[in-house]
Amino acid sequence: MTAPQAAPDFRYRIPPHLERLCDDAAIFPPGRAPLDEALASHVDHSRSAYRRFLGPLVVSADRLDDLAVLAADLAPRSVWLAVTVPSPAALGDALTRAGAIGSTRLAGAEIALPPEQTPDRVVPEIAEGLRVAGVETTEVYVEVPRDERRAAVLDALAYSEFDAKFRTGGIEAHLYPSETELADAICGAVTRHLPFKATAGLHHAIRNTDPQTGFEQHGFLNLFLAVDAARQGIDSEPNGVRERIVDILADRDGESVAHDIRSLDPSRAMAVRASFTSFGSCSVLEPLAELIDLDLIDPPGAS
Repeated sequence: MTAPQAAPDFRYRIPPHLERLCDDAAIFPPGRAPLDEALASHVDHSRSAYRRFLGPLVVSADRLDDLAVLAADLAPRSVWLAVTVPSPAALGDALTRAGAIGSTRLAGAEIALPPEQTPDRVVPEIAEGLRVAGVETTEVYVEVPRDERRAAVLDALAYSEFDAKFRTGGIEAHLYPSETELADAICGAVTRHLPFKATAGLHHAIRNTDPQTGFEQHGFLNLFLAVDAARQGIDSEPNGVRERIVDILADRDGESVAHDIRSLDPSRAMAVRASFTSFGSCSVLEPLAELIDLDLIDPPGAS
């Protein structure tokens, strides 16, 4: 008797520690996709065989009215949406308008801090915005400024229900933090038990020099390992962990970085995601392809 054949696997095999890792920031630089194209692509991604890799569609508050028109014919709550907001004071209005779009379900908000924003007012103003919008709970990430306010903002967030967001690049060289600055940010979040996401500049899995701009770009897998190092060493060797994190962030050996991630115990890898929740990318397919090339995700039909 012939043994029954296993049913073909049409899904990408994505390990739990890489699920929902990539937020879809297609409308932001450098991709700058038109919103109608970004929405259509996101819907396709959300129905794809790799959908477990996908985070929410990130849309700025000033595009919500356009999104409402474009998404009018979609099924209720079919688009997972994160809204970027220019200040805590603008949160209430943004969430109210986002909540009125019937085809979306709110993943959360990402809030920038204007130069005049004082750290002591961040949490109260966010709480007021949630009250105005009638939202009891949602994920709120505050972009931590790269100035003298950083420690105070991290302290304020650590004593709140809100999380941090670190900018890791942009369209100009000065928007990319050095390995040392990013290591300090990671240690600052981990020591405070404060989850964070990363935004901008993480165009590739591994540390690299962009051939067109010459910008030194961080790799999102380097960031993953750096968070693991911080979680493992912050209590046992606080004086040495920062230097080790700098070395990890600077590592350009993709095979070595991938090997180290594959070697992580599953529970330890998932612990990293408790700290490093996701990163935003203007492309979903490029990070996915690099993870496949590094044997960290198996495509359909892989043995």
